[in-house]
Amino acid sequence: MTAEDSSIEAVGALADPVRRALYRHVADAPEEVGRDAAAAAVGVSRTLAAHHLDRLVEAGLLVAAYRRPSGRTGPGAGRPAKLYRRAAAEIAVALPPRSYGTAGRLLAEVVERAGLDRRLQDAARAEGERERTPDADLPAVLRERGYAPYPDGPGDPGGPGGSGGSGGEVLRLRNCPFHALADEFPALVCGMNLALLEGLAGEGWTVAMDPGPEGCCVSFSKNNIH
Repeated sequence: MTAEDSSIEAVGALADPVRRALYRHVADAPEEVGRDAAAAAVGVSRTLAAHHLDRLVEAGLLVAAYRRPSGRTGPGAGRPAKLYRRAAAEIAVALPPRSYGTAGRLLAEVVERAGLDRRLQDAARAEGERERTPDADLPAVLRERGYAPYPDGPGDPGGPGGSGGSGGEVLRLRNCPFHALADEFPALVCGMNLALLEGLAGEGWTVAMDPGPEGCCVSFSKNNIH
């Protein structure tokens, strides 16, 4: 089986609507997800959820591990539960085949060598402003663009922790859409991404470089505008 065959099979696993809903739930969750929680989230039985979750693991879209519930140790802590999280591997299918990644790396290398960081940031900020819609829901906009936002900080029990900003609403991003290029050209690509998100967010949010253990290094703090 070729790499393209494997990618097509992995994406094909999401054709089932229940399986797709389970994948989205696990991918958007701030922490690992158990079978009971996943089943309740999409409204199916635990048995059916377990079948589809394990099918997603086989397809390489999720990874699973056995752990005891958080904070429980020693005798009486109960049996370890099977927990799922999104796999780190990237899976892409382009028909006919395309190679935008190669073009992106070449362009990034030229821009970095030429010292055009500021020009790139200006262009990215202008692009964000051009695409910004007044009164749009920022988390929804970010979700649509693949950033997988989640609330973090005081009053947001679903967040996995972190600095939490100054006590107001804080959004963090579980996914970086430019991950491969950011790994290779971190200063260039992360600066571009920050400028793009500044333009997209507008005046209602303070956008900052605030790296966490994983995901995108940008966070958003809600401004108090009266």
